[in-house]
Amino acid sequence: MQKISNLNTLKLFESAHIGVVIHTWDTSIVYANPQALNLLRLSYEQIIGKDSYDSQWHFIDDQYQRLNIKDYPVNRVVAGDRIQNKVLGVIDGSKERISWLMANAYAEHGLNESGFVIVTFIDVTDSHQGFSFEQIVENAQDIVVVTKSDKLKAPLGPKIVYVNKAFEKLTGYSKEEIKGETPRILQGSLTDKVACKKIHDALEEQKPVTEILLNYSKTGQPYWLDINIIPLFDRNGEVTHFAAIERDVTENRFHLEQLTKRNEDLKLLKDELKNLVAERTRELQQANEKLALLAYFDPLTQIPNRRYFVDQSTRLIHFCQRHEHILAVGLLDIDDFKLVNDKYGHDLGDEVLSALGACLKDFFRQDDAYCRWGGEEFAFAVVSTELQSTEKLCLRLLSAINAMTISSDTGVKLSINVSIGVCVRQANPNEPLDSYMKIADGALYSSKSKGKNRVTFASDVK
Repeated sequence: MQKISNLNTLKLFESAHIGVVIHTWDTSIVYANPQALNLLRLSYEQIIGKDSYDSQWHFIDDQYQRLNIKDYPVNRVVAGDRIQNKVLGVIDGSKERISWLMANAYAEHGLNESGFVIVTFIDVTDSHQGFSFEQIVENAQDIVVVTKSDKLKAPLGPKIVYVNKAFEKLTGYSKEEIKGETPRILQGSLTDKVACKKIHDALEEQKPVTEILLNYSKTGQPYWLDINIIPLFDRNGEVTHFAAIERDVTENRFHLEQLTKRNEDLKLLKDELKNLVAERTRELQQANEKLALLAYFDPLTQIPNRRYFVDQSTRLIHFCQRHEHILAVGLLDIDDFKLVNDKYGHDLGDEVLSALGACLKDFFRQDDAYCRWGGEEFAFAVVSTELQSTEKLCLRLLSAINAMTISSDTGVKLSINVSIGVCVRQANPNEPLDSYMKIADGALYSSKSKGKNRVTFASDVK
């Protein structure tokens, strides 16, 4: 930590608006500023001393796929890469919404074991979109033309670089024919020169402009356009292109009073469309986020599903092996659950499952792994330093479930019992999770055969 304390920027990190996390070369975290804790949804105790394999980390990529541990920013830097502007999603069971972060990471004091890896995070949730604006523009009914911003003077400029399908339909020119040409090829002898000069002057000053202009199609057919031209800026604030959004108003061109009113209506309509697109964008993003949550959480009980549990438990196995801890993997099954369904109906059966899920969520810590394994079976995995504390924890769990009371809308009140089987082992990364689950399943069967409502341990720990 001494090297880190000597960094000139360290004092600035505490009040910075970006998240800053500092790892040692083995990926253990030695520093995280307040903004990093907020963005990563972790407390100081949950992050300091932990490494990239610890279970509370949960990143997804911008395609909503689980990010492989080797692709975490710190691990990429340790492998010799420098991470720039990588977009990551943070997901867990505490919030429905996914947080989207832009990560940058680099090595400090060299690519060796005496160095550090500094990772910064910026919240880009509001700007992250799950769709293509190009697809919207390409299929819009309004005509869209994009030109370069340089060489504006006649006869060659400005050069067209993009037109959408609506342009091809109205003018008869294909994309291949029109690219590299100037919009002036659409003008003719009756095109208003004053309006053309107004447009040219606005482009020279790099300002937006609106005009109604007479143009001609490839076959010489005249048409009137309501044209709105806006400058497009790059990241440095420089104007690189102009975009013209055009609407065919030929039919009403000679009704000037009505057209003036229509222009006002069109402005309101564009505002409404803008709001509608923004609303649909939010709905689409929320739908994508809910789909991502469904991939990792059980929709009935609102706790992690088997897929999430397997991922978290595998991490716990690696953690226990590195720190020489023991791992307890348990399976619990509701006793006589079929009788509940047969007597009270499946709706009350679903309430029982939801109540048990809520009990497990309250009972286990954030660092523990638990899930609905399937049907009326649930699973859990916890790290411990001794067998006795694990046994006490499992007995407390049994008591907590026995103390539950489930009440239905029809006035029925009932309690449940569960049988639990627990495998307690010294963790071995080469031993798959399935082997732990098979042993736990055998212990669960033993609990059932001995009269139910009990815990049976299968342990090789002394």
